[in-house]
Amino acid sequence: MKYCLLLFCFLFFIRFVPAQTPSGSVLTISTFTNGMEKQPGFLTFYWDARKGKVWLEIDKFDTELLYYPSLASGIGSNDIGLDRGRLGQEHIVKFQRTGPKVLLVEPNYQYRAISTDPLERRAVEESFAQSVHWGFDIVAEEGNRVLVDLTPFLLQDAVGAIQDISRTRQGSFRLDASRCAMYLPHSKAFPQNTEFEATITLTGDSPGAYLRSVVPTPTSVTMRQHHSFVQLPEPGYKSREFDPRVGYGGIEYFDYATPVSQPIVKKYISRHRLEKKDPKAAVSEAVKPIVYYLDPGTPEPIRSALMEGTAWWNQAFEAAGYKDAFQVKLLPPDADPMDIRYNLIQWVHRSTRGWSYGASVIDPRTGEIIKGKVTLGSLRVRQDYLIAQGLVGKFDTDTAHVAEMMKMSLDRLRQLAAHEVGHTLGLPHNYIASSQNRASVMDYPTMVAKVKGASIDLSDAYTLSIGDYDKWSIIWGYQDFPAGTNEKQELDKIVRQMHAKGLTFLTDQDARPESSAHPATHLWDNGANAVDELKRTMEVRKVALSNFSEKKIPAGTPMATLEEVFVPMYLFHRYQVEAAAKVLGGQQYTNALRGDGQPVLSTVPVDEQRRALDALLATIDPQFLAVPTFLLKSIPPRPFRYSPNTREVFKRRTGMTFDPLGPPEAAVGLTLRLMLNPERCARLVHQKMFYPNQLGLDDVLYQLIKTVYKKPIDRTYTGEINRMIDLKLAEQLIALAQNKEASGAVRDLVHRALLDIKKLVEPVAASTHYGLITHLIRQYEQNPAETTTSPVLTPPDGMPIDPGQDWLEGLRGEPACEWEQ
Repeated sequence: MKYCLLLFCFLFFIRFVPAQTPSGSVLTISTFTNGMEKQPGFLTFYWDARKGKVWLEIDKFDTELLYYPSLASGIGSNDIGLDRGRLGQEHIVKFQRTGPKVLLVEPNYQYRAISTDPLERRAVEESFAQSVHWGFDIVAEEGNRVLVDLTPFLLQDAVGAIQDISRTRQGSFRLDASRCAMYLPHSKAFPQNTEFEATITLTGDSPGAYLRSVVPTPTSVTMRQHHSFVQLPEPGYKSREFDPRVGYGGIEYFDYATPVSQPIVKKYISRHRLEKKDPKAAVSEAVKPIVYYLDPGTPEPIRSALMEGTAWWNQAFEAAGYKDAFQVKLLPPDADPMDIRYNLIQWVHRSTRGWSYGASVIDPRTGEIIKGKVTLGSLRVRQDYLIAQGLVGKFDTDTAHVAEMMKMSLDRLRQLAAHEVGHTLGLPHNYIASSQNRASVMDYPTMVAKVKGASIDLSDAYTLSIGDYDKWSIIWGYQDFPAGTNEKQELDKIVRQMHAKGLTFLTDQDARPESSAHPATHLWDNGANAVDELKRTMEVRKVALSNFSEKKIPAGTPMATLEEVFVPMYLFHRYQVEAAAKVLGGQQYTNALRGDGQPVLSTVPVDEQRRALDALLATIDPQFLAVPTFLLKSIPPRPFRYSPNTREVFKRRTGMTFDPLGPPEAAVGLTLRLMLNPERCARLVHQKMFYPNQLGLDDVLYQLIKTVYKKPIDRTYTGEINRMIDLKLAEQLIALAQNKEASGAVRDLVHRALLDIKKLVEPVAASTHYGLITHLIRQYEQNPAETTTSPVLTPPDGMPIDPGQDWLEGLRGEPACEWEQ
C-alpha cells in the first residue's frame, strides 16, 4: 500500500510540475516541441502526434481577443437544434499569467465606466464578477513566451450539446473522454485567427426519438466541435446608437460614468464595418466591400437561386450611396468555412424540414459584426414545393405545372437567402412590412396565391427583390457621413423620410399570435387588412379543395401520401386566422418617440373588430370544415415502411384509419385557442370598460354561443362536426374559467357564459349529445379540480414554411424568437 502511494505521488509530480532540465531550469519551448508539427499564426500551436496533444504557445498576455465555439458537424435534428455550423456565444478573453499558471479570463463588458479616470473604471471592474474559462500549467517557456497543454480545453462540450439533448428530453448524456480526439484537418492557424476542431462523443442511456431517428447508434452521439480564437478588429469602428423606430439588433451595457440626467444603459446596433472611399461623394466604392460566400456543396438550381437572392442586398447598399459594396461569391475550394475572414452561407441537411438561421460573430465591446453566418435547411424547399403541388399540381400528361411549382419554390429560396443574410447584416424581423405592400424580406410572408377562374395563379407568389423598408434600414444603419456632419440629426431625417413613405418597423414581440395586439403585425400573413385577407385566403382554400384529386401526387405513389399534400391545403387559412384574431381587442401603435409626429396608440374601431369576429366564426362552420368526400374515400392507412406517426399528417382518434373529424377538430381548436386567449380576452374586457360601444368579451362569448349551440341536431357528417364543436367550445371555456393566470373579470364572464350554455342545452340534454356538456359544466360548478376534459387534436406542424428562428444566435439586445412547430 505504501509503495502504491509513493508511486501515485511520483506520477502526480511529473504530470503537474513543468518539465525541467537536469540543472532544474524549465525546458525551453524549442526543446520541448522538438519533432512536433508547428502551426505558426495568430496563436501558434504545436501538434504532438505521439501523445495526441495540442500545445499552445502564448506570447500575448493581458491582450484581449475573441473566442467562440461552434459546431463543425451537427446531429441532423431540427428539434434538438445541434446543426452543422451553429455558432456559440462570443467571449472577449485574455491570457493572464500567475506564477506557473496561465488563466483564460473573460472581463465583464456588461458593466463599464466609459471614463478616462482609471480609478472610476476600476471601481466598476471590481464591483462585478469576471469569468475564468480555464487554467493551464506552463510546461515550457522561452523569453516572453510560454507553452501550455490546450487539449483538455478543446476536448470539452463547448457548445452545450449535453444541455440541448437534455432540454429536448432526449436522454441524460455525458462526455466520454476515451472517444474524443483532435480533428487535425480543420485545426489551423491563420494570420488573424487560430482554429481548432475536435471529435466529441457523448454517451448516455434511453435516447429519445429525435436522437434515434438520426444517430446510427443513439447511445453514442459523435459530432465535431470547433474553437475559434480571433484577433479583435482594429480601432476605427464607430458605434451607432440604437433607434427603436428602425430595426437593428446590437449590444447593451451599463455605463456607470454616465451623468445622472442621462440613461445609464447604452444601446448600440450591430453592423459590419463599411466606409466610403470618398465620404463626400453621393456614390462611392467601399474601402472594403462586404463579401458573402456560398457553400459550394449547394446543388443547382438551388445554388443560383441562393446567390441571386443574396445579391439583392446590393440594391440597398446602392441606395445608401455605395458602389458594389455588397458581393456574393462561391467559397473557394481551398478556403476553410470556419475562417473568420469569410462571411458564409451554409447548406445544411437534417432528417426533417427545419428552421434556417442568420447569425453573426460580433465584437461584444462595440457591436461590430466580424463574420456573418447563415444556415439554410435543405428540406425547406421541399415543403414549399409540396404547397405548390397542392395548389397547382396535376400529375397527368401535362408537365407544365412542374416548372410552375419549381419556380415558386426557387423564388421562395431567393427570398429566404435574402432574409437570413439580412439578419447577419444586423436586421431583425419586420412583421408589419407585409401590410405595407410587401416592403421587406425581413417579414415572414406566405405565398400570394390568387383565384383565377376555377384555378390558382402563383405568378406573383413571392417578390423578386428586397423591399423599400430594407433599403431605408440599410441607409440608416450603414450611411457614411462626411466629417463635421451632425449624425444624429441626419439619422433622424432618414427615419422621418422613411415614415413619410408609409414604412414602419414592428418585430417579434408585436407579432406573436397568442398575446400580441397589433392588427397588422403577424407571421406568415399578407395584405393590408387582416380580415379581408382571411376572406380571400378562404376563397383560395375553397378552390384548392374543390380541385383536389389523386392527380396531386405522381402515378406510382402510395395513395396514403395524398394526405401530406392535403394538409397544407386544408389549413391554408391557418396563419390568416392568427392575423384576424389579433384584430379582436387589437391596438394600433408605433415605436414612437416623443415629438416625432407618429401616432402613438389607438384601439381598433369597433366595426373592424366585428368584421373580424364574423370572419373567425366562419372558420368554425361545419360546412367549411368538412373534408371533401373524395378524400374520405382516397386516404387508406399508411403502408408498410411509411411511418404512421409522421408529423406531416393529421392526428387521429381512429387508430390507423383516417379520422374524418381529425382535421375539423384541429382547425376548430386553432380558432378557439386564438379567440379565447386569456390576454386577448382581458383586452376585450378593458376596451369595453373605457368605450361602452366597443366590442367586449361578453359580446364575443354571446356570438360564439349563438353560432355554435343554435344549429339543428342531425346525424350527418356536418352534424357530427357540429357536435364536436359544441363539446370543444364548452371544454375551452371551462379551461379558461379555471385558468388562474386569467384576470378575474375574464373568469367571471366565462363562468357566466358556461351557465348560459347549461341553461340553453339542459332541457334536451337527456336525449342528445348535450348530456356530456351538461355533465361537464355541473362537474365544473361542483368540483372544478375534478373536471375532466379531453385535449384538442393539434394541427400538423406548419412552421417553418418560410424563414424561422434565425437571427437571435448572433445579435444582442432583442427578444429571442420562439421555437414554434
